[in-house]
Formats: sequence, structure tokens, C-alpha cells
Amino acid sequence: MSTRNIDPNIPLLTTILLAVDAYVFYALSHGMKHLPRKNLIIAVYMIGMIFGYVGFYFLVQNFTVHPLESTFFKNFFIGFFFAFLVFKIILVLFFILEDTIRTAILFFRQSVKAIRQSPKKIKLHSRRKFVRQIGLTAAAIPFTSMIYGVSKGKYNFKVRNLSMTFDNLPKSFNGFKIVQISDIHSGSFDDIGAIREAIDLINSQSPDVVLFTGDLVNYDAREIEPFLDEFKRLKPKVGTYSVLGNHDYGDYKSWNTEEEQKENNELLKRFHKEMNFNLLNNEAVVLSQGEEKISIVGVENWGKPPFPQNGDLDMAIQGVEDIPFKVLMSHDPTHWNKKVIDHFMHFDLTLSGHTHGMQFGVEIPGFKWSPVKYLYPEWAGLYEKKNQFLYVNRGFGYIGFPGRVGIMPEITVIDLQSSIA
Repeated sequence: MSTRNIDPNIPLLTTILLAVDAYVFYALSHGMKHLPRKNLIIAVYMIGMIFGYVGFYFLVQNFTVHPLESTFFKNFFIGFFFAFLVFKIILVLFFILEDTIRTAILFFRQSVKAIRQSPKKIKLHSRRKFVRQIGLTAAAIPFTSMIYGVSKGKYNFKVRNLSMTFDNLPKSFNGFKIVQISDIHSGSFDDIGAIREAIDLINSQSPDVVLFTGDLVNYDAREIEPFLDEFKRLKPKVGTYSVLGNHDYGDYKSWNTEEEQKENNELLKRFHKEMNFNLLNNEAVVLSQGEEKISIVGVENWGKPPFPQNGDLDMAIQGVEDIPFKVLMSHDPTHWNKKVIDHFMHFDLTLSGHTHGMQFGVEIPGFKWSPVKYLYPEWAGLYEKKNQFLYVNRGFGYIGFPGRVGIMPEITVIDLQSSIA
């Protein structure tokens, strides 16, 4: 049986967290001993520590017990844990810098004393105070951003419009509108009202088709049950099509038997049908407008190990080899680079997800950055190679860190245009 358990090594990780807290607490208490509100600052930090460890407990629970649903209460504390951890790491870096400066200055003083010179008095305390203030300010910025990301950012859905012109798109499909969503991760949701508003936002785009590119759940098919009725409300003119992502196979949960995991996977497929999602497992569908046709091709997940490599392009294109225009749905953008662009069959447009844009980064006009770019060269937006296009959706939901900072949840609207229209 193919299962994967998260091995958190809880005692070791807890020890590291406690060591970081002890160092920061010591630095704060000694560095602020002359401040009139020292006790208040220490009390606030202690409360932050308590909140952080509550969040750490819930995070460990998510990765070991795999609850079927989340609550805002749990997600807030998990988000606080991440935000406070980043806050502490930045403080540690500045405190190390402060200690380095102090050691260097003390060494300099001793050297001066040794040669019996009396230069101007170096104001060590004022320099250390300046470093602490810069450190606190630098740590506060990501902390507040992450708290916002947990409370508001994760449901701040952005509609991204894209118009694409193709020479081989049949004339009758000019203006054909695709809405892509990806990475729902329903087990992380804590606000059904926000999901309802997102579905309304999708429907307001008047899509011809909705294409979902995988990761419906986190661990267990039953996570989607509270949201079935909402996703049933999707109303594309032609239909909704879907593929599987790496989380949809149940490989991140320990099952009692292999049969139990198989039953979970069959249940997931049943839920796709209940939501009117036409699941394409290495297969294709032909869409017709009069006598002209295009094809939607869907493959199972294909990624770098340890991610599953179940996608089979050769199987998926059977019966649609002669269709002139093909849209491929493949969850992991790695597949595009490794298999798709050099395949003998030309895929005009590939739609992927998987990266979430790491749910953290910077996107401003003319510039986008996220740490995930160092793992995935194609991590968000549109890419082109060999006259074939890839679009990587930033994701509808979230997992792990229950929020989004800078990289907002995405609803992609692609307007297909024919150059012969």
C-alpha cells in the first residue's frame, strides 16, 4: 500500500521552538530592563508564546489526525503560530547581529585600553537600542501581513482575465470562455459563506466551461461533503471538467487497509459526479460548435517523485489525435516541462496549479516573486515554449499555512480568440 505519514519528530521540534523562545525572551528581558513598560512587553510576549503553542498543537493535529474540516478558531491559531515564528526568527537574526556588534565593540575597547589611548567614548547602549528597534520593526511587518492573510487574505479571490489568440482555433470557438480553478483543498475551509461568494463570482463570468485542475481535498474524500451543494451551483454553458491532483489519491493519510484507501478514492470520484464535475483520468472530451471541434484533454497527476506519476499523455489523446486544437489539464506544471512540450502531439494550452504561489510572495505591476520559484520555474501565470502555452493558477484554497500573503486565491478567466475569425 502506498501511504505517506508526516514524521514531525515532535519532541525535537518542540525543543527547538523552546530554545528559540528562551533566547528571544532572554534578549528582550535584558535589553529592555531600563524601559518603564518592560513587564508589559514581556507579558505580551508570553501571551504570544501561549497562542503560538496552541497553534502548533493544532498544526500537528492536522498532519497526524487529519480532521475532515477546519474552524476559524483552529486556523487562526495555526496562522498565529506561523506569523509569530517568522517574527521570532527575524528577531533572532537581529539579536545575533546586536551581539556581534557588542562583542566587536568590547574587543575594540580592550584593544584601545591595551595601547593606552583614549578615543571618544563609544555609545554602546544607544547602538544596541537602534539595532533592537530596527529588528522589532522588521519583524512586525511580516507578522501583521500574515495575520491579515489568515483573517482576510485567504478568501480575497482575484479574477485574472487573459485573452489568448491562436491560429488553429476554429472560427466558431472565437470568444470561447474558459474559467480555471485549481487546488480547492476543501478540508482547510472554515467559512462556507466565503465559498458561496466565490462560486457566485465564477458564475458571474458567464463561462463556457469550468476547468478544475486538481487537489479537491487535503487527505480524505469526505472533506468536500459540506461544500458539495455550493460547487453544484457552478453553471457553465457547456460543462465542468476536472482532473486529479497529488492530494486526491489519499496518499497523505494512513489507512487501516489498502481496501479502505481504494474506497476513499472511489468516493472522491463519486463526489466529482455529484458536483457535475466530469473527471478526466487520462482521457479526453470533444467539444463541438457546429461542425468544428476542439478537445479538452485531462491527465492524472504527474510530478517529480515523491509525487505520483500517473499521467499518461498517450492514453489521454486516444480518439482526439486529429482534433486541431487541444487544451490539456495537468495538475503539476512540472509535467509541462518534462513531458508535454516535447511530446509528439502539440498541446496549444496547458492548465496547471499545484504551487499555490506558496501562498506567500509579492505581486505588483511588472514584478512578482515567491520562494516557490526556486522549486518550480513555472509557478504562477502564463509561460510559453515552442509555441505552446502553460498557465499556472495560483489556487482557489490553501493548505498548511491557513492564509495568503501577497499571492491571492485566483479565478482565471481565459478568452480564446481565433486569428481566422
